[in-house]
Amino acid sequence: MNSVIVNQTEANNLIGCVLGYGHFSTVHPGHIRYLKHARGLGSRLVVAVIGDSESSPYPFSQKERAEALSLLGIADTILLMEDDNLERLIDEVKPVLLVLGNEFRKDKNIEKIIRLQELRGGAVCFHAGDVQYATTDLLVSTEDTIAENKRKVFAIACRRQSIGKEGMVRCIEKFSTCRIAVLGDTIIDQYAACEALGMSAEAPVIVVKELEKKTFLGGAGIVAAHITALGAKCDLVSVIGQDSVSEIVRVKLKDLRVGDEVETDPSRPTTFKKRYIVNNQKLFRVSRLEEHVLDGVVEDKIVKRLLKIGPHANGIVISDFVYGVITPRILKVVRKLAIKHNLMLFGDLQCSSQVGSIAKYKDFSLLCPNEKEARIALCDKNNGLEQISQKLIQETGCKGLIMKLGSDGFITYERCLNGSVRSQAFPALCSNPIDVAGAGDSLLAVMAAGLTSGADIMTTSAIAACMSALAVRTMGNRPISKDDLIRYIHELEPTWESSFHE
Repeated sequence: MNSVIVNQTEANNLIGCVLGYGHFSTVHPGHIRYLKHARGLGSRLVVAVIGDSESSPYPFSQKERAEALSLLGIADTILLMEDDNLERLIDEVKPVLLVLGNEFRKDKNIEKIIRLQELRGGAVCFHAGDVQYATTDLLVSTEDTIAENKRKVFAIACRRQSIGKEGMVRCIEKFSTCRIAVLGDTIIDQYAACEALGMSAEAPVIVVKELEKKTFLGGAGIVAAHITALGAKCDLVSVIGQDSVSEIVRVKLKDLRVGDEVETDPSRPTTFKKRYIVNNQKLFRVSRLEEHVLDGVVEDKIVKRLLKIGPHANGIVISDFVYGVITPRILKVVRKLAIKHNLMLFGDLQCSSQVGSIAKYKDFSLLCPNEKEARIALCDKNNGLEQISQKLIQETGCKGLIMKLGSDGFITYERCLNGSVRSQAFPALCSNPIDVAGAGDSLLAVMAAGLTSGADIMTTSAIAACMSALAVRTMGNRPISKDDLIRYIHELEPTWESSFHE
C-alpha cells in the first residue's frame, strides 16, 4: 500500500508522529534501512521531503522523490516541505521523535534542532538502519510477486536515467570494438552433487555419497571468459601451479577463446575450490590454495606479459582474491600503463575470507566492492550506506563506483566533472537465485566491456543488472553470451513498457 502524500499546510494533522527527514535524491537500500528502522519506533511515521532549489545538483523534483518514497509503503505519510525550515516543521508537527540519518550528526544546525525538540518534550535519534547481508523477502511474499516488483523497480530506474532497450542492445553490439586485459587470481571451481545418507554413527557429522562432479573456470578466468563471450577481445594475465588442475585451466581458456597470458609458479598449487551439494543446497566448500606473494622471477614474467599486451588494450580489469598475484610492483606497472596508453582501470577485490582492502586501488575508472568490503577498507561499520560510498569515492579518487548489495542489487555512483556525485540503484532481478557466486564476476565483465567501448555508466549498469540475473540462474560459473543477454533484455519488455507508459 502506497504512503499518502500531503502538503505542509496539513502538518497540524500529523501532531505526535515519528518524523523522518531528508532529500532522498534516489531511493536506494540505504534509505530503506533508515525508513524501516524509523517505522519500528512509533505507531505513525511521517517523512518530510526537502523541496527543490535552483542550486540543487539532483535531477529529480520534490514531487518525483516523494512519489518514489510513497511506492515503498513504509511511511504512513510523505510530507512536501515548503521552505525547508526544519525548525518550523517541528513547531507545527511536534513529533515525539525526530529520526535523522547519521550524516546529519555533522550538521552545524542540528544542535539547535535538538534543543528545540527537548523543549517540546521530544527526542532526536540518529540512525542509518541496520546492516544486513541477507534477505527475508521470501518469508513475506511469493517468488512471483517479488520478481514482478523487482522488474518494475528496474524499469523505473531505467526510465529515470532515460535508458531504453534499444540503447542497451546498441551498447552490447559495440562490445566487439574493445580489447581488455584481465589480471588476477585464476580459480577452478568444482561442484560435487551428492546424495545425503544421514548422520554418521561414529561421530556427529553428515554423511554424503558423491554422485557426479562438474568443473568450472572461476576468479579472473571467468571474468575474461564472460568478456570474450560478450564479443570483446580479452587476454588473461594470471598465475597457476604446475599440477593437473593447471591443465584444466589451459584447456578451458583455449575452448573459450580467451587469450592465454598465464604464467606457471611451481611453488603454489592452482587455486582449486570444491563445493559439495545436496539437492542444489551447498553443504560446505574445501579450498586448496596458497596466499603468499609472488617471488621475483614469476613477478618479472607477469610484468613482461603486461608490458606486451598493455599497449594494445583499451582497459585493464583487476580481479583480486588476495592470493598474492597483485603485488605492489605489479599494481604500479598497471598504473603506469594506464597513464601512458590512456587505459581504463577496473578493480574488484574480494576479501570474504582473506585480508585485503579495495582502497589500495587509487584513481581507477571503476571500483566494484560489496558493502562489507567497503566497510572493511574504511574501518567503518556505523555510518550509513551513502556516507560509506561517498567516503570510498573520495579516498580512492575513483571516477565510478558500484556498491554491490547482494539480494538488494547494487548502487551505481558517477563522479561528475563539477565534482558532484550522481547515483542510481538497480535491483537484483533474480528473486530466488540458485548460485550467487558468479554475480560479481559477470557484473565486472559487463562494466568493463561497456565503459571501454564508449557507453555511459548508467546504461552499462542496467545491462550489468541483467547479466547478473542470468549468472545466478544456474549452479556454477558459465560464460554468458551476447545473444543470451540481449534475449533476456527483450524478456523484460512487458514490465518495461507498462512502467514507461504509467
